[in-house]
Amino acid sequence: MGFPLEQELRAERHRLISTLDQLPGPVFESGLTLCTEWSPRDILAHLMAVDDAAATYLPYGPFVHAANRRQVERARRVPRSSLMARARAWADRPSLTSRIGAVVTLGDLAVHHQDIVRGLGLDRELAPAVPTFILWDGALLSLSTNLRILRFRIVPTDGYPALGAHSHNLPEARGSREALGMWLAGRESVAEELTFA
Repeated sequence: MGFPLEQELRAERHRLISTLDQLPGPVFESGLTLCTEWSPRDILAHLMAVDDAAATYLPYGPFVHAANRRQVERARRVPRSSLMARARAWADRPSLTSRIGAVVTLGDLAVHHQDIVRGLGLDRELAPAVPTFILWDGALLSLSTNLRILRFRIVPTDGYPALGAHSHNLPEARGSREALGMWLAGRESVAEELTFA
């Protein structure tokens, strides 16, 4: 039995692998991303660890950042060829929890894919639904971090309804779904692509 968005999750994982396959060794190992402490390889390690949530997160309780750091440190000892082989299996066979929660895991995946692409100054064509998942994930992250989703009326300029549509007394942030989602997720450099009123 398939779950909603399961095929989209697999497809975006394979798109991420395609992006990573094209990176020269030094860039894969230590290239700049919008996750300033993480290289492309580190982001991949983090995303793969989400499939092993019980084993990798539960022992850390509420200390998610500590769990993330530990996952990344472990993966730095794995050769690129082995890490990418594991990544292909991860893309083909998402865990049950990732498939059930694809509406969340897909957004996190797409945001982190953009962290790599934008951080390295690359470009990629986004699949039609991906910007919406980035926007949703940014909105969720904003609730637990910067609260921008509560302080601004979010107005996508690429054919998606405004978030906070009835909050006309709030200042507006306007831009593409992708840029708004990345900004809501705390990627400060994306603010220059938005307009505020």
